[in-house]
Amino acid sequence: MAYDLKAVIAEEESLRRAARDLPAARTASIGQGLALMPMTRALFASVAHGWGGGALGFSRLPEPFAKTVAAWSAGGPVAYAEAEYFGGVGEQRAAVWEGGAVVLGPLRVEEGEPFPPDGGPVSRALRRLGVVAGPGEDEFSAVGLERHRHGGAWIA
Repeated sequence: MAYDLKAVIAEEESLRRAARDLPAARTASIGQGLALMPMTRALFASVAHGWGGGALGFSRLPEPFAKTVAAWSAGGPVAYAEAEYFGGVGEQRAAVWEGGAVVLGPLRVEEGEPFPPDGGPVSRALRRLGVVAGPGEDEFSAVGLERHRHGGAWIA
């Protein structure tokens, strides 16, 4: 079973406002007042401006768009997360911006590495956004990020 998520995550209303300026952007509610904006191929193409590489070690976060995400964080924390798994093996990356600067990360756990005691990169980023996990779950599960195996399915 494969899982692939590459998305901006922030407070729902502020992310929806920000997305209005990007015709290729779509958002989806994920719970606890947050929404995600999947980095679809169309969105990537519209924000890359010819930039081929990923900023901060991310595969799908072009440098020009990382600057946009940083600007959005003037109104509250904004995370960018990537998680890729196939057959239970994979990797995660995440970062959080606030006030225009990176305040968490970039965090990464590569294939075969265990999560640190304080959780995986995506859960730690969600925690910084205010997500509260219940007993027996992490922040990733608390907002239901396992609901869709592919980022585009959030907006389908």
